[in-house]
Amino acid sequence: MTQPRLDAIWRIESARVIASVARLVRDVGVAEDLAQDAFVAALETWPVEGVPPNPGGWLTTTAKRKAVDLMRRSSSLQDKYALIAREMTGGTEDEVPEAISDDVLRLMFTCCHPVLSVDARVALTLRMVGGLKTPEIARAFLVPDATLGQRISRAKKTLAEAEVPFEVPGEDELPERLASVLEVVYLIFNEGYAATAGDDWMRPALIEDALRLGRILAGLEPGEPEVHGLVALMELQASRQAARTGPAGEPILLADQDRARWDGVLIARGLAALERAEALRPPAGRYYLQAAIAACHSRARSVQETDWPRVAALYELLARIAPSPVVDLNRAVAFGMAFGPQIGLEAVDAIDGLDGYHLLNSVRGDLLFKLGRLDEARAEFERAASLTQNARERELLSARAAECA
Repeated sequence: MTQPRLDAIWRIESARVIASVARLVRDVGVAEDLAQDAFVAALETWPVEGVPPNPGGWLTTTAKRKAVDLMRRSSSLQDKYALIAREMTGGTEDEVPEAISDDVLRLMFTCCHPVLSVDARVALTLRMVGGLKTPEIARAFLVPDATLGQRISRAKKTLAEAEVPFEVPGEDELPERLASVLEVVYLIFNEGYAATAGDDWMRPALIEDALRLGRILAGLEPGEPEVHGLVALMELQASRQAARTGPAGEPILLADQDRARWDGVLIARGLAALERAEALRPPAGRYYLQAAIAACHSRARSVQETDWPRVAALYELLARIAPSPVVDLNRAVAFGMAFGPQIGLEAVDAIDGLDGYHLLNSVRGDLLFKLGRLDEARAEFERAASLTQNARERELLSARAAECA
């Protein structure tokens, strides 16, 4: 029994184990502790007796038995002890899959509760639902282990003190709460796809974690179009990973990518998820629209063959339903491709609220370069390079500035 195999089992099963126990103890922090105690027991037992046919069921049963022991030692928790005793009647190794799915969904909503800061939601979701260890999450977000550990501890304490119920919210709260869950998964994916800082252009492990969380959520909430929209967006974007960096890890922009290296399987999955979202006949949501834009790129054989007027129209819709300066910037890029760099530049110059955002200068530099205004373009690229915190992106922007010389 190797440690990597044990770690893989934990990553796959931990969310289900924690969720099943949290339904009983009503505290995700206590549930995680009990799940980890069960895993320690597995480390002692499985190398001798072998891995059971249903490792998740074994871990869940063991964690619940440890919960009973905990309740027995606390006279103030006798009611909860009685509840667990009733729930455990007949054992849990063959628990109904639907019940497990409901518990995992409750866990996702709890970890993404608005009472927590966005950073805390991200960290707690990766820990509880994603099965990542604290050092793994800390490395991904370039923070010290101790800082990340404190963030998770505070999040669990906040949930306990606020007495956040371990449940799927009712219909009146569901749209807002689901939006919070989707936002967390989207933030995890974005940090993996375009790292905000550090030496790497991408962090593939975070991309995989976000995809896994999105696919889990799509299985748990199959009737929600925006869930499928987000999955479609992530699958389509992730399909470009192999083409986004060169041999030395240097970034390759969309226009220069070898589209033959795009992952056809992920594109097919993304387009299928987009069709599922469309079949539910939603009002156009932000993730659905972004996925539709990504689909335009995925269906085109080159940048020149991309349906840029459609991309521009989709960004117009996105700007109406989810207005933000970043959306305006992407719309300006699409305008520049569809209607010419001068139109794009005028759209960029009309944007407010992006002072100090390096991509504003980068886009402006590209449009000026296409217009032949090389001195102005060089200044924009140099400004963008000075603002970014990502080393690979800085190298790319500096190289573009040198092109203008």
